[in-house]
Parts: sequence; C-alpha cells; structure tokens
Amino acid sequence: MTQSSPSPPPPLTAIKDLDAQLKSAGYAVLASEALSQLCDVAPAQLEGWRGAWGDLPPDPYLRDGGRYRRRRHGSFVVDGDRVSAVPPRAHWQPTDYNALHGGFERWFEPLPEALTSDRGWAPLLAGLGRCASRLRGERPWFVEAHAFRIDTGDGGIGRPTPEGAHRDGVDLVAVILVARAGVKGGETRVFDARGPQGVRFTLAEAWSALLLDDERVIHETTPIQPDGEAGVPAHRDTLVLTYRAGGFQDPPRTETGPPP
Repeated sequence: MTQSSPSPPPPLTAIKDLDAQLKSAGYAVLASEALSQLCDVAPAQLEGWRGAWGDLPPDPYLRDGGRYRRRRHGSFVVDGDRVSAVPPRAHWQPTDYNALHGGFERWFEPLPEALTSDRGWAPLLAGLGRCASRLRGERPWFVEAHAFRIDTGDGGIGRPTPEGAHRDGVDLVAVILVARAGVKGGETRVFDARGPQGVRFTLAEAWSALLLDDERVIHETTPIQPDGEAGVPAHRDTLVLTYRAGGFQDPPRTETGPPP
C-alpha cells in the first residue's frame, strides 16, 4: 500500500459496533470518548497520565543504531475486573514475530508507580480485557504494557515500528495515542494477514485507540519527522497494551530441571 494522497481520518467505530467490527475486520478505532466509555475512565483521568511520558529512559536495544525511542514496560494479569501487577520481567518475542528485536530478552525500566497505582489504570486494563474476552472467550489475560516516546532528535526522523509491518504474537493489541507534538507522518497501516486488503489513517486525537485482533491483521506505523523548525522538540507518545491467553511470551526453556 503506497501513500499517494494525504492520510485519511481514522475510521471510527461506535461502542455498540465494536465487537462486530473486531470480529469482521480484525481491527477497530475508538475515539477518546469511546475509550473512556468502554473502560469507565474519565477523559480527565487519562489526561492526568500524560506527564509520565516525559520521564521515559532511552531504549538501549535498538538494533538499527537509532536513538529515537524511549520506553518503560510492565506486566499484569487481568482476570475479570481484577488486575494484578507481575514482578518485573523481561520483554521477549520470537523472531517469527519480530525479526529485528526478537529472540533475546529485553529488560526495560518499570512503569512509574504513580501511573500503575492511579485509580483509572486497573479499569482501563480490565475494560480492554473484557473486549478481549468477547473476542476470544472469557479467561485470564496476560498483559504487557509499553509506554513509548518516539522523537525526531536522531537525524530528524523517528521510527515507531522499526521492525516493519508485523504481528505481536498475542490475542489483542491496543495502541493508545497519548500525544503528538510537532510531527508529521506517523501514519498507521493495518493489513489483512491473509490478503492484500488494508487501511491507512493517522491517529491524531489524544487517548484515541486502535484495537487489533493480532491473529487476523498485521500493522505498522510510518516514520515521523518534525513538521516545523529544526531543533524544536517533536515526538509521538503511545501506550501499547497486549493481551495474550495462556501466559506471557517467554524464551523457551532448554534446561531439563525446574528454573532456579
């Protein structure tokens, strides 16, 4: 899919149509008001989290040599309305899903406690967990939360998905836009994993969200560049939540005995 015209607006989905849209198309886009309604979290509550993205350490694992990504990571188990934090653990993906950064453990700094203990955090994770259960059947969900900032200070370009179009090896992915500041680009592209069909659009509204059935579709976000004067800070902030049944993605164990 080539970009030959300006990016169209997101194809927003009404809450009443969310489940049908996910099951039929494999993706849905929610306006911020719809995300708030789905998870019963007030817009002002979400907006109060924005400052956490100003304190993200650099991602030390970028294999393309870039310095444009900052991030934190956390893991949780969502069982109905109960959300339990998991002790810090490595983020790991097989190379089948991430050829660039898969196959090795990546240890990131944890999400700030001020964020994960906020009274809106658990309802957000639980609300999206109910969405995953309606898609796959009710069960506990193993959730990884990633706070990303992609900036343009490294040569004037930042890559939200340096691995290219991909799946994550989970059941449901939620990409929540936290902020866009002084950038152009960052177009979201979603493709049917079984054929050429796809859509493209640019998330621009803070706390709007893209939900993805990870078995059905692959996705990517195009690079960002500054849209104004050189040297002016420009970045794109997101919260990415992945929901997986049966357990977290972990490296295969090769030892014969139990882990230490």
